[in-house]
Amino acid sequence: MTEIISTFNSTKQPLSAVLGAARDGTTQLPDFQRGWVWDDDRIRDLLASVSRGFPIGTVMMLETGGDGVQFKPRPIEGVTHNGASPDELILDGQQRITSLFQALASGKPVRTRDQRGKEMNRWYYVDMQRALDPNEEREDAIISVPENKRVMKDFGREVHFDLSTPELEFENLHFPLAQVFDSADWHEGFVDHWDSAKEKWDLWKRFRKEFLVPFEQFQLPVIQLKKETPKEAVCLVFEKVNTGGVSLTVFELLTATFAASGFDLREDWNTRKAVLDNRRILSDVSSTDFLQAVTLLTSHAERVKRIEAGDSAPPQVTCKRRDMLKLSAEDYQAWREDVTAAFDWAARFLHSQHIYDPKFLPYGSQLVPIAALRVLLGHRTDDHDVRRKFEQWYWCGVFGELYGSTTETRFARDVVDLVAWANGGPVPRTVADANFAPERLLTMRTRNSAAYRGLYALLLREGARDFRTGEISTLHTYFDENVDIHHLFPKKWCRERKVEASVYDSIVNKTPLTSRTNRIVGGNAPSQYLSSLERNHGVGADHLDEHLRSHWIDPESIRQDRWKEFFQHRSEAMLDAIGEAMGKQPQDVSEDGWLPDLSYDEVEPEPNGAEEGVT
Repeated sequence: MTEIISTFNSTKQPLSAVLGAARDGTTQLPDFQRGWVWDDDRIRDLLASVSRGFPIGTVMMLETGGDGVQFKPRPIEGVTHNGASPDELILDGQQRITSLFQALASGKPVRTRDQRGKEMNRWYYVDMQRALDPNEEREDAIISVPENKRVMKDFGREVHFDLSTPELEFENLHFPLAQVFDSADWHEGFVDHWDSAKEKWDLWKRFRKEFLVPFEQFQLPVIQLKKETPKEAVCLVFEKVNTGGVSLTVFELLTATFAASGFDLREDWNTRKAVLDNRRILSDVSSTDFLQAVTLLTSHAERVKRIEAGDSAPPQVTCKRRDMLKLSAEDYQAWREDVTAAFDWAARFLHSQHIYDPKFLPYGSQLVPIAALRVLLGHRTDDHDVRRKFEQWYWCGVFGELYGSTTETRFARDVVDLVAWANGGPVPRTVADANFAPERLLTMRTRNSAAYRGLYALLLREGARDFRTGEISTLHTYFDENVDIHHLFPKKWCRERKVEASVYDSIVNKTPLTSRTNRIVGGNAPSQYLSSLERNHGVGADHLDEHLRSHWIDPESIRQDRWKEFFQHRSEAMLDAIGEAMGKQPQDVSEDGWLPDLSYDEVEPEPNGAEEGVT
């Protein structure tokens, strides 16, 4: 039986010792930890809990010096860096330890925030009498005052409460919590100030026993991860226990580990992100996307190397979280330039498919294997045969809707399969698995669907012309004319005839038009707005029919407002276009068997020339 070795120790440490280690620098933070953000009320509640010996949660530490995890450390806020190397790093409990250190041991005012989020510096005091009053809440006995220790009133014109000197602290019976672990000098001054008055001496003795001693004796539960703990486990543990904070990303963890070897990942990524943002379609590419592409290439290179060395069981190509965490700074630097250039090529590829805007990008995740494949195939992705295969794979992923989940596994498969396919190998699994059911057209109603966005792009790619201008959408006209998807049989027309919304809102009844053309369409019947285009905007009938056909629309049926014929014709045209893009026809169904009820009520038509309006 395999012996299970624990990766952690559980113990208790005096609060004073934990704060002392933070001050000395033997306890620090890993560089991925966020800045300290607790507000004034929360700090006072924390101090009150400690004063009453209440639990404040467990702190998790990571022992330093391990081979698998090497983070760049930084002192907690409020500690002057003395160059010390830490023995342990705080994984969970940063806010609590920082709050307690600043309030109790830093000797400086605490940087905090008020209820409105405004930053401020405060000193913390306890009202000795209220702290000992059983009818008072302990939280109310602890107060914070401004950095100058004066509380003002009348809009800052008059001092309301002053603790700016030790004598005023003694007089007002307010103990400075910054001296909670070193109260001897304050006690001596307190006794001298009150000239050994018995009631004040009794007050001090009770205060020390009931308020100060709990601080001195407070034991903080600590879980210490051993230095042998692997990086992946550290990341997982951090996210499981850090429920009150923000989830730790792979990028942040790698930023800290790369920094230990002198490489600033965050600075490098910011530089690359600025380059990617020059392409609008790449504006949503994240640091995780970039790291996934690097990981795919790193693992692919290792696999090829092992195969060439005769390894019968080479490692798989992968980009899962645990594999990303294994990246070294050297791995990243080896691929970063190629990956940056590859994402730029991916943008040009998408533009060639008439996808210009992230809001119409079917799958942002698909950019990752596109970039990796561009690096591996190089300029071959521009060769005719490879390009055709690349496009088929892309559209199979879109219309097969295969990138909605478990994307890391598909990324790896696609990288291996596409490289093999380009070299004469078998059809990739993404192409083989992809299928589009005709009835899916009826449920494609919003751009939340990848297939919806994909069909929109196909319309533009196949040369859809604006009804009014006759222009084919290019990158220039797309943004200048504000092209978007609009109804062909307007909502108003459909509602008046009791057409089901689920039918008229489907992609079959929508097409890309400029915003100005859409205003001409308005809520009018197609026969009316098409006549208006001819009569008022100088579009010849033959030209208009050509424009309609470029949208896969049958001119005769739409000109005569024949809803059923229009819907049937356009559905068939869309399925043909999807089949052409995928290199395989949608699954067989009986003729018209998937179509909905297309009947509608007859309504007396309005005269031609109805006012133009927005659909």
